[in-house]
Amino acid sequence: MIEIDRDTLQAIMDRSREFHAREDVSIPDVRMSPTDDWAVQVLADHVDNPVYNELGSIIDDLEPDQQVSLVALMWVGRGDYDASEWQDALRYAAEAHNERTAEYLIATPLLAEYLREGLDAIDALEE
Repeated sequence: MIEIDRDTLQAIMDRSREFHAREDVSIPDVRMSPTDDWAVQVLADHVDNPVYNELGSIIDDLEPDQQVSLVALMWVGRGDYDASEWQDALRYAAEAHNERTAEYLIATPLLAEYLREGLDAIDALEE
């Protein structure tokens, strides 16, 4: 169902935890309009951070359909969609896909936890 290698998913979760654990990472609770570049603006201060760069590279190196799956997985883990709504989450993630997927995901403070919860929910559905 999820077309991303589990090792790659684990690397994304590990780097995300490491990045968000830094004290100087501040991501606002109230986001600007979805059409604004808030994620890019928020993350601009971190372009010299090697963990940020590694995490961004891992996500950017995924195929577009894998990036879509990653966003959908995060949405399932965050509770925007139930695991049984996986196809809907994929469809909407595909419609929203753009070249800033890495920035969008990295700007999500609990990204690693959402991915883990999404993965657990999808795995439970497949059992």
